[in-house]
Amino acid sequence: MTEKPETGEVSATPIRKLLFPTLAAIAGLAVLLKLGFWQLDRLDQKNALISRVEAGVSSNPVPAPEPADWGGLTIEDDYKRITVSGAFLDGVVFYYTALTSSVGPYDGPGYLVYSPFLTNDGWTLMINRGFIPQDLPEDVRQAAITSPAGEQQITGLLRLSEKPTWTTPAADPMSRIWFARDTADMASMLGVSGEILAPFSVDAGLVENPVSVLPQAGETVVRFKNDHLGYALTWFGLAATLVGVYLAFVAHLLRRRPV
Repeated sequence: MTEKPETGEVSATPIRKLLFPTLAAIAGLAVLLKLGFWQLDRLDQKNALISRVEAGVSSNPVPAPEPADWGGLTIEDDYKRITVSGAFLDGVVFYYTALTSSVGPYDGPGYLVYSPFLTNDGWTLMINRGFIPQDLPEDVRQAAITSPAGEQQITGLLRLSEKPTWTTPAADPMSRIWFARDTADMASMLGVSGEILAPFSVDAGLVENPVSVLPQAGETVVRFKNDHLGYALTWFGLAATLVGVYLAFVAHLLRRRPV
């Protein structure tokens, strides 16, 4: 006759089998919940950014920051409407882009035209004068990229300069095409780096160029990817799935307990 195992051994077996899965489930649940709440925090930050940018784009223009204020510029200043007076310097460079939803009649692959601008206060910045399509006839292209002469007042959006990442194609100095808004590098290629150069550029607005004129101004892309709520729900869903799997495992293990 086979003897039944002692009561202490019977009760201890499921506990030992549950110890590691329970610890693993707790750790996994903690990670998944942390990721979910982190995405909710990112959602709040992105919504605040979108609200700030929308307010800046529609605000009344203010004078451009002076050199004494440049050290205090932050991401909060990006997309603010500013105005600056002065005259264009010689030279032009191009920022490659592809418009999919343009303000004016031209879209598709092309270039944003950047020209150096000397302000009446003696410092320099780069002005994004607008968009030109990639395949313009040469005479039309030359007319479009020629900067207007004389005193100019530019009103547009302040855009902080950016540095290319390791995934950004290198600039092509021969064709003067950039793939990042590195205005310091643009200005250096044009020989104006020795001036007092602003760490930002201005995207000229439609006040300067009507939609029928090239370069096609007012083409700042104000669009932000905002998938954080979906990501948060995904992480919380995985956390709920983990809990369900763990409970099913516990129920299965308890049903198999020896009698």
